[in-house]
Amino acid sequence: KPFVTETQTLTAECWSRFGPDQQLLMIANEMHRGLHSMSFEQRPSLQLVYERVLHMLGLTAQGNLSRNERREILRWKEVVGQLYLAEQSDPTQHREALRVLLQMRPALAGQIGPLGL
Repeated sequence: KPFVTETQTLTAECWSRFGPDQQLLMIANEMHRGLHSMSFEQRPSLQLVYERVLHMLGLTAQGNLSRNERREILRWKEVVGQLYLAEQSDPTQHREALRVLLQMRPALAGQIGPLGL
């Protein structure tokens, strides 16, 4: 069962129950899901992916992070914001953003190869 249904909003309290690795892995999972919505016709679905990612990033930035971690999360959030606002989907930039996200945490970097990033 997903941790968030369409009718409920992910709260800071719920999100804070996950550790930083889990949080970024869930964000990465959402970004990976977005790879399947790159066509022009699927742009609305991709924008919903970006909205969820931006929401989770905001919650992550509010959490217990070091100053450097928070700064990196907020920089990465700007990248996703640019992808969200773009008129067309950019699979290359999307994949690069996902790769950078996974590189933020050593425990997640091992996912880059299996995901073909």
